[in-house]
Amino acid sequence: MALAAAVLVSGCGTQATTSATPPAAATPAASPSPALTITDPWVKTGEKGMTAAFGTLVNNTDTEVTVVSGASPLSPEIELHEVVDSGGKMVMRPKKGGFVVPAHGSHELAPGGDHIMLMGITGKVEPGAEVPFTLTLADGATVRFTAIGKDFAGGEEDYRPGKDKS
Repeated sequence: MALAAAVLVSGCGTQATTSATPPAAATPAASPSPALTITDPWVKTGEKGMTAAFGTLVNNTDTEVTVVSGASPLSPEIELHEVVDSGGKMVMRPKKGGFVVPAHGSHELAPGGDHIMLMGITGKVEPGAEVPFTLTLADGATVRFTAIGKDFAGGEEDYRPGKDKS
């Protein structure tokens, strides 16, 4: 009787070593993280002209990553922009060299700072709209993401062409 109880108790706590399931080493490994991701991407709502996209670029690698360009079906022309002080006035201009994201670091894209500028938008961006983007990195790799339309009055950025681009 004691032997039967021992067999029952041990049977509940362990499984046989033979199994139809392959060993853990034979299961596919999780795919590695992409070199660059973007968290909380959003695009300012608008009807025509210009708008901008924001979020936080996150580098998942051991080396810096540089974003050199962007594209979206919403705009025929996209530039990577920065906002800088020029003679006591904050001006928006193309970011020379693109956005550099340090190894295992991040780079914020925010109103009043670095951002992805969409010029001559081809459609209205309403709250909740899903806008696809593709970023191109210095090594030729691309990163795709979808930004969500969001109302934002913000820092009254001036998105008119012809402003100081020095």
